[in-house]
Amino acid sequence: MKNTVLITGGTSGIGLALADRYLKDGNTVIICGKNEEKLKKTAEEHPGLETVFADVSFETDRIRLFETIKEKYPGTNILINNAGIQQRLDLTAMDWAVWKKEIATNFEGPIHLCGLFIPFLSGKENARIINVSSGLAFRPPVWVPVYGATKAGIHSFTFTLREQLKDKGIMVQEIVPPAVRTNLGGPGIHDNGADLDAFADSVYSDLLAGKEEIGFGFTNGTADRTRREMEEGARRR
Repeated sequence: MKNTVLITGGTSGIGLALADRYLKDGNTVIICGKNEEKLKKTAEEHPGLETVFADVSFETDRIRLFETIKEKYPGTNILINNAGIQQRLDLTAMDWAVWKKEIATNFEGPIHLCGLFIPFLSGKENARIINVSSGLAFRPPVWVPVYGATKAGIHSFTFTLREQLKDKGIMVQEIVPPAVRTNLGGPGIHDNGADLDAFADSVYSDLLAGKEEIGFGFTNGTADRTRREMEEGARRR
């Protein structure tokens, strides 16, 4: 069947790569982003892509996004919570506005959107919620501490969400990326990461196959790693 897919943070990186693959398979794909010019340019470069302006770090934008989808794209059956930011932080020098933005984007936003969309998705064919966590959810990174904490929270939330929805007709999947060559964290930060196209091809295949926890490279089977392995990895930069 053809789906209608909403992807948050879809103007670049993993979000856009997945949008491309859903679009090429004949699905209706809507991306949201917080930069209107970038949304417009992305739509021009990817014919057929639908766009909605929304900054998911704001509650009002999340509600407006949901209402827009409900009104304009009532057939939407897949939600992909992909939007995220990553910041290198010194925990001894707090800038709460910066920390709060990361928490709101990476953790509060996906949880709120899940709550908004669950009744809307219920009863639809092939209904899915797909949350993007990180390999750093399992290896607490000292250099991006708030990011790691938010992604650990999303992993925990996704597990419990899956358990609560398993008899409700909504599949819950989790994408667990390693470092991928995108601009997450700023240009050049992930230049040594996995190839974006190879990652997206593998993840997309696993999504279609219905795999619940989807890794790539070192994040395959991450949840089964030992505590010692995770702690050693956490200290590497």
